[in-house]
Amino acid sequence: MNPLQMLLGAGIGVIILLLLIGIFMIISMWKVFAKAGQPGWAVLIPIYREVVWLTLVNKPIWWIILLLIPFVNIVIVIMILHRTSLSFGKDGGFTAGLFFLPIIFWPILAFGKAEYKKLEN
Repeated sequence: MNPLQMLLGAGIGVIILLLLIGIFMIISMWKVFAKAGQPGWAVLIPIYREVVWLTLVNKPIWWIILLLIPFVNIVIVIMILHRTSLSFGKDGGFTAGLFFLPIIFWPILAFGKAEYKKLEN
């Protein structure tokens, strides 16, 4: 097997791994949305996913505009992730986990014992 074939095989392996991770993340977010009484399939539709997520954390829908502004969107996502953590009885450390290690922390929310409780504004 020549080096080009090995690189191609490794590239295909990486693509398959990334697809599997993506599917796992979609399943995890779907389950979290469903736990919160929202439609799980919303994770598949851009923009609508954010509308449902903002509803889940009890924030105004116009925050979608803030998600379109570079650098501001990072702060807003952290705020939404924090509200998501609080909604499931978790703390700031869990928020950091959702931000930096979503592949681990979204499934914990999805498949763990955490229960959703709607937050007040």
